[in-house]
Amino acid sequence: MKLTTAQALVRWMLAQRTELFDGSHAPLFPGVFAIFGHGNVLGLGNALEEVRDRLPVWRGHNEQGMALAAVGISKASHRRQVGVATSSIGPGALNMVTAAGVAHANRLPLLLLPGDTFTGRAPDPVLQQVEHFHDPTTTVNDAFRAVSRYFDRITRPEQLLSTLPQVARILTDPADCGPVTLALPQDVQAESYDFPESLFAEVVHRPLRQRPDLHSLAEAARAIRGASRPLLVLGGGVRYSGAAGRALRFAEQHNIPITETTAGRTLVPHDHPLHAGPLGITGSTSANVLAGEADLVIAVGTRLQDFTTASWTVFSPDVRMISLNAARFDAVKHGSSALVADADEGLRELTDVLGSWQAPADWARRALTERTKWDEHISSLRAPSSGLPTYAQVVGVVNDVSGPTDYVMTASGGLPGELIGGWRASGEASMDVEYGFSCMGYELAGAWGAAIAHTDGIVTTLLGDGSYLMLNSELFSASFAGHGFVAVVCDNDGYAVIHRLQTGLGGAGFNNLYADCRSSHTEPPRTDFAGHAAAMGCAVFPVESLGELEGAYRKAREVAVSEKRPAVVVIRTHPSSWTEAGAWWEVGVPETSHRPEIAAAREEVLEGKAKQVRYLR
Repeated sequence: MKLTTAQALVRWMLAQRTELFDGSHAPLFPGVFAIFGHGNVLGLGNALEEVRDRLPVWRGHNEQGMALAAVGISKASHRRQVGVATSSIGPGALNMVTAAGVAHANRLPLLLLPGDTFTGRAPDPVLQQVEHFHDPTTTVNDAFRAVSRYFDRITRPEQLLSTLPQVARILTDPADCGPVTLALPQDVQAESYDFPESLFAEVVHRPLRQRPDLHSLAEAARAIRGASRPLLVLGGGVRYSGAAGRALRFAEQHNIPITETTAGRTLVPHDHPLHAGPLGITGSTSANVLAGEADLVIAVGTRLQDFTTASWTVFSPDVRMISLNAARFDAVKHGSSALVADADEGLRELTDVLGSWQAPADWARRALTERTKWDEHISSLRAPSSGLPTYAQVVGVVNDVSGPTDYVMTASGGLPGELIGGWRASGEASMDVEYGFSCMGYELAGAWGAAIAHTDGIVTTLLGDGSYLMLNSELFSASFAGHGFVAVVCDNDGYAVIHRLQTGLGGAGFNNLYADCRSSHTEPPRTDFAGHAAAMGCAVFPVESLGELEGAYRKAREVAVSEKRPAVVVIRTHPSSWTEAGAWWEVGVPETSHRPEIAAAREEVLEGKAKQVRYLR
């Protein structure tokens, strides 16, 4: 079958199918986000146009934004589908590097197809080409190597025959999942080759279910039977395995309290008696108390990021860790006892081996006792008060209105702490807090992708004014394309959570809140977020007080569905009211400073470091 490189790549994409959790099949690649330029408009652009009725192409307005939207698809589909983005060479390609970092940090599949310079080099240097004096084979696309799980530059059409199986492997493998970058020189995109028809035969990708090693399984079971205060920690791997039900049954059969990581949030019904709450800095005091007392932690599907472990101070120094993970890379961290397996299969076999063993009843009851205290604390934070609304109050209103099929998301600033710590889940895997890379701007772009993938309920994204200003172009993209979601914009006059970190550790307020930023104006201008969002094609609902929020949010939900466009709710919020979980986080406080407050904060850092668990064995 004589096809160009671009045509062959697109036909291969069309042939890839995926098996969803319910057993049905869907396209592995549900659509492509594209901004065309001279490096991809003729080769890949023509190939995509030929199949436009079978493979949707969505027009983006910022390459980073559209690639983040592709990440949003992958997350909302629980890694069962893969978002794709293409750009020209040069600034367009480099704009997608940040999105690759988001996908890499969060272990999410993403296919990036940046154009590249001519392999023939006859017209060198071409427009947008960055020349390297020492290496003519290097282009800006080599910047993707640091943030790609798999990188290839296709310099001959027939190279697709060997690289495409590897592309599919990375995008669908539970252990190696992450972003793939195929750099496509524009002359090679247009070159043809006699491809075998078998390359385009339909393939259904089913989730791999690796079973645990029997020796490791027996060792884990012995450790659990010897524990009197075991704690189950559920991470994103449980979500991507579809193992939430299995994890809950495991906890119930063996009477083990459950906590969740950031990526594992909303896997457990909030009011389940074994649910101790979310773990870590942005988690809950209830989970952190149990973590500090646990003698054994069973960590399932988590890479144990510093926000989850409170920079490795949330656990007892004497704790033993069993890490059940599809990736051995994660399973062996910090000296954990590794149990390398799919979350669903691993928990099933571990349940069989443990049989009727149960943790002591008084320990299991601690989960409900401690979480009840935390719930009362969150309820007090949500209660109406005078003054500007707090993040906790805004989240409370959105939480109360949202249903089990709805999907809520955020990424950066202070809102992750409010959603992770304060959200009361009624639906399974219904939250996306991008806190692996904490990418400002993901909140709006990712919501566009989530709205494409998540069709059973309303997608709501919460973000601060800083994130809105950093990357808002995809509001127009979603409006134009006809994808509705709700964005709740909390305006607190700057980068308030970083101001909190700055001043909380002895620094002077500087360059974060607008009041501390340099300006030649006595009264600097303010952003009219409602006016801007309206100009981007969105429905807008400005809110003057907390009492108006519920009505505005309900109306926004209706409009997002009926008018198929984003609905933006704008509300002024308090700049220094936060939900605190009582955990510590290590940051780089200077050893010397002109400020005595920083010297005092440095002492606190040293005290915290003395409590760190450096190696579990």
